[in-house]
Amino acid sequence: MKAELISIGTELLLGDIVNTNAQFLAKELANLGIDVYHQCVIGDNEERVLKAFNEAFNRCDIIITTGGLGPTQDDLTKELGAKYFNKKMILHEPSLDWIKNYLDIKDEEVLEANKNQAYFPEGAIILPNEKGTAPGAIISENNKTLIILPGPPKEMKSMFTNHVVKYLSDITGEVIKSKTLRIFGIGESLMAKKVNDIIQNSINPTVAPYAKDYEVTLRVTAKEKSEEKCEDLINPKCEEIKSILGEYIYGEGETSLDTVVAELLCNKKLSISTAESCTGGMIAETLISYPGISEVFKEGAVTYSNESKMRRLGVKEDTLRIFGAVSEETAKEMVEGIAREAKTDIAISTTGIAGPGGGTEEKPVGLVYIGIYIKGNVIVEKFNFTGDREAVRRKTTMNALNILRKELIRNY
Repeated sequence: MKAELISIGTELLLGDIVNTNAQFLAKELANLGIDVYHQCVIGDNEERVLKAFNEAFNRCDIIITTGGLGPTQDDLTKELGAKYFNKKMILHEPSLDWIKNYLDIKDEEVLEANKNQAYFPEGAIILPNEKGTAPGAIISENNKTLIILPGPPKEMKSMFTNHVVKYLSDITGEVIKSKTLRIFGIGESLMAKKVNDIIQNSINPTVAPYAKDYEVTLRVTAKEKSEEKCEDLINPKCEEIKSILGEYIYGEGETSLDTVVAELLCNKKLSISTAESCTGGMIAETLISYPGISEVFKEGAVTYSNESKMRRLGVKEDTLRIFGAVSEETAKEMVEGIAREAKTDIAISTTGIAGPGGGTEEKPVGLVYIGIYIKGNVIVEKFNFTGDREAVRRKTTMNALNILRKELIRNY
């Protein structure tokens, strides 16, 4: 089965909006075993959209559109779908009720343009929009299927995941299920080399690597007649991968490194504090995003200057003079100081040169020291990161959390 993606919206052509929808849909369709050979972006133009429908249906079975479902006059995707399939537009009362209730909750007036969003091609399957006022639709006739989704990513993703996946699974006659292994601390190339035989030789389930936001994932996807049979294929393959990659795998599914660390701290009831220089509070901010972290997170200090390191953390003046602010010795005294002052079981410190300036031949931009204190024991690790200022700060934050995660798993 083949599908094409058509992204509709002049703002996409002008570069005002990045087209992340196509990336998401292409990956999801691949996981469903549906091939995508073409994608296109079209402005809000009736003639060009209808021409794109004609050309795409000459090549594929399914078209998925995003965009053009809003309340303005140039939002014409549903109308053009009706015109292509020679259908009339009719009012869908449940959608109109939903739109009225949604706007009422937000204390917004229901305009005539909003009511137009409740009209659909006759015979269409209506796709509820739990995140907005623009329902989607599926029109299917003569073995050709047009799936119409909203443009805002949060609305599109919710609608696709909650409604379209089941529809596509039903028409393919198979259940497709995936499990994602989340990996940190190893580059994509080295990771792929370690599990290359598994990736190359896996047919069902398939194993596919993805790199994103300084980490790597492996998605294991199976196709079978039931979810249970899919899991029977997926679970042994995941265990095989875990036996090779070990502690590089920090979690499964839709989680994150900071969430995993925060859960460990809360579950083990270990208090934590942070003393940050080059990361400027990023570690504290990341941990504080986790609900319930207030039970264990006691204090975060941004000690950017030498004076604040001495005054707030008790870093010795001689240490700074002899070894410098960016040094193993300073990172050690920083982490010991915040643990002592905040009276916590665990502490993290960071000191480094995030750039773009400030580096020397001896201490280049990207040089970072991370200190970890756990109940009297101190670890300091040295890194040389690449990238701009934001990348260095983000990499430092993630590596600090990963060091702590591994220590907690090994020893606590």
